[in-house]
Amino acid sequence: MRYLLEQEYPGSRVGPEPTTDSFTAIMHGEMEGIIHGNALTVDPNKPFRKLSPFGTTFLNRFQCVHLPNRVLESISIIDTPGILSVAKRKMDRGYDFPSVIRWFAEHVDRIILLCDAHKLEISDEFSRTILALRGNEDKLRVVLNKADMVDSQELMRVYGALMWSLGKVFCTPEVLRVYIGSFWTAPMRITDNRKLFEREEGDLFADLQNLPRNSALRKLNDLVKRARLVRAHAYIISCLKDEMPVVFCRGKKRRDLIYDLPTIYSRIQQRYQISPGDFPDCAKMQERLMSHDFKFKGLKPKLLAGLDELLNTDIAKLMPLLRQEEEEAADQLLIQGGPLGSHRGPFIVGNPFHHSGSNGEIDQASNDEWVVSKDKAKYDEIFYNLSPHEGKLTGTKVKEWMLRTHLPSSVLGRIWKLADVDCDATTNFGRGEDFAFGPTVYSFCAVLP
Repeated sequence: MRYLLEQEYPGSRVGPEPTTDSFTAIMHGEMEGIIHGNALTVDPNKPFRKLSPFGTTFLNRFQCVHLPNRVLESISIIDTPGILSVAKRKMDRGYDFPSVIRWFAEHVDRIILLCDAHKLEISDEFSRTILALRGNEDKLRVVLNKADMVDSQELMRVYGALMWSLGKVFCTPEVLRVYIGSFWTAPMRITDNRKLFEREEGDLFADLQNLPRNSALRKLNDLVKRARLVRAHAYIISCLKDEMPVVFCRGKKRRDLIYDLPTIYSRIQQRYQISPGDFPDCAKMQERLMSHDFKFKGLKPKLLAGLDELLNTDIAKLMPLLRQEEEEAADQLLIQGGPLGSHRGPFIVGNPFHHSGSNGEIDQASNDEWVVSKDKAKYDEIFYNLSPHEGKLTGTKVKEWMLRTHLPSSVLGRIWKLADVDCDATTNFGRGEDFAFGPTVYSFCAVLP
């Protein structure tokens, strides 16, 4: 989270073990502040009113943080609690954790599942969490983070173990998209796969950049999905109502119908030509029916006809409008700021650490207090040992030296923006020309991390 926002948010903690014990909605706001869960569920301006049924225990572990961050102008982020390890898996959170995960999964555009390469473990709670995401596989992306902490051979084994473990949980032949990288600002410990990490990071950020553009399409997709589920559910309830006796032996017949629910599913599929994927999970449906009295209302053909018209006609009319909206937004970069935003202008054009496109706006330079006086002499010596010409260094020499710090390219790119103070590299990208990168600025950037 800190890597995406490039700043801490109130209540955030970073450590070697899961340190987040709350669900945190991080949203844009002009003033930094926190709104706690019980107040969020009664706020008409927030989309969290449906979370009330999960109870006070959950709401005490839920909060919304407002930040004046450019990334949050286009997207909002839900930071979930860390998954408990095997040693802690028997602990009770006090609320239905998988159900909360399922609720958020149904209402978001993208789900990112983070795994650490150096301590890969699929615990019981992790497995239950992944199972709660079933039905939303199209939104799911997996990130194998901190991959710089293992060498290439070990990384290959970790990647294979992760894919095998995920395949067991999802029980599907389709392969999930797994991004490999080191999404933090610390120096890389093993730099053998630096180029791979940079390409993977670029692919992930490109995927996230498309979220605002495709938001309307995702909502339409969810609408169609729910409409199909409603149609199947209506036929199931109608069939159960027709099978129930009016007066006698209702209890026995109710038990028999619950037991024969798979057979009822098959009959409905054949009679109404409904896909098996549109039916709710049979085991969960049986569990819910056990506590129901089976006093159902009759099926209304007029409402079902309206539902069919929605799926077959109304949705088709919306598709050209969505395509037109996507074409209009094709050249717009909606997410600005942080590593997600594109970088354009005199602080980034000509950046040897930058490999993406050139759309967007300039990030404003910081006016932080000067803090490098004590280290200036050491880095001045390094600067002059690189043989500057007329007080300047070529981009090739600077890049070669700075890569030795093992910092991620995103961090080195931000250092470059701070260093190129007179924008002298604007027209010389890729040619190794000089730019205004003097010894004083160089010393400042060298100790910045």
